Amino acid sequence: MTVAAILKEKGRDVIAERGETELAEVCKVLGKNKIGAILITDPDGHIEGIVSERDIVRAVGEDGSAALTRPVSSVMTKSVVTCSEDDTVSQVMAKMTAGRFRHVPVVKDGKVAGVISIGDVVKHKIAQVEQEAEQMRSYITMA
Repeated sequence: MTVAAILKEKGRDVIAERGETELAEVCKVLGKNKIGAILITDPDGHIEGIVSERDIVRAVGEDGSAALTRPVSSVMTKSVVTCSEDDTVSQVMAKMTAGRFRHVPVVKDGKVAGVISIGDVVKHKIAQVEQEAEQMRSYITMA
């Protein structure tokens, strides 16, 4: 199964903010949309960074509530690992495991085409295993 299959089911909506947005506003957007990370993009939609709940916790842990008035660009992860629609679920899982992160932007032709989370990946991996088990049961009962 590929990343394209995940995006086909979940959709390609991407929520993004600009680097100058205050961290407190980003927190509101995360809460309102019930998401764990948000992309930071330039006006042309190119990825500049990503901010996750971990980044926010780290910033507040270091600077207290004063961190919430800082621009999100000061706390975002600037080195963003991406994937393509052609990547397999296993390839994305390996990237997430190696980098210890839970959200991966999907890039197509240099533009953001979606974002997948570890929840999306696990959901599809479980569905794949269940389908394989059902096929095996059908094969065994027919034999």
